[in-house]
Amino acid sequence: MIHPTAVVHESATIAGDVSIGPYCIVGEGVRISAGVKLMNNVVVEGDTEVGADCVIYPFAYIGGPPQDLKYSGEKTGVRIGRGNTIREYVTVHRGSVGGGGFTVIGDGNYIMAYAHVAHDCRVGSNVVMANAASLSGHVEVQDHAILGGIIGVHQFVRIGAYSMTGAFSGIAQDIPPFTLASGPRAKLFGLNLVGLRRHGFSKGLIDDLAKAYKILFRGKRTLKDAIKEAGEELPPTPELERLLEFVKTSKRGICRPTTAKAAF
Repeated sequence: MIHPTAVVHESATIAGDVSIGPYCIVGEGVRISAGVKLMNNVVVEGDTEVGADCVIYPFAYIGGPPQDLKYSGEKTGVRIGRGNTIREYVTVHRGSVGGGGFTVIGDGNYIMAYAHVAHDCRVGSNVVMANAASLSGHVEVQDHAILGGIIGVHQFVRIGAYSMTGAFSGIAQDIPPFTLASGPRAKLFGLNLVGLRRHGFSKGLIDDLAKAYKILFRGKRTLKDAIKEAGEELPPTPELERLLEFVKTSKRGICRPTTAKAAF
């Protein structure tokens, strides 16, 4: 299933049922698992592993060197899980020594055209990155997050699980789990209610998360006191613990709320 115009290095490891289309290039040491489809004009290079059943569309470039001035050719890599869809012109750069050496993408993600995943990013599973969403180095995107089109995420920022970020946003601080955020200097717009309902969150759980959001971000107390109060006043759930731990461990600071109404 390798097109005669494709160039596949003799040291690459290719499972038997992989499909490699016209003019693809698979570099030295690349490992491609069962069921993967490289459509055409795809480049995969470096210490890169592509998990089973991924589909990579034309002109995507996976495993290129990091855009990091400190990088000087060290052996670093990319790890991509199962069942990902990577659309046209997506770029995924390998890690850097200073960031642990690997850029990691989980399972079942949908990464749309022209999106960029920079060196040392950690993208979870079931994430959607819309067209031209760009992650700077060392960004963490947790499971089930949705990133709108044409956004930029600053280095070392974390995007929380089940959050949604609107298009044309600039993300310079952490976006907490379960929330909506948008804007050129992104602000919070409350909980991602539609997303939570679609994922089967119960009304009671959503109500508790709404109360936690109000305590954390709408009061005049310090964030430290708000975390303590939310933990004491609300019933313990894994979701509440995830939210509080995320806020507690933030290093770049938490995106703050706006009083405006969400436009998405």
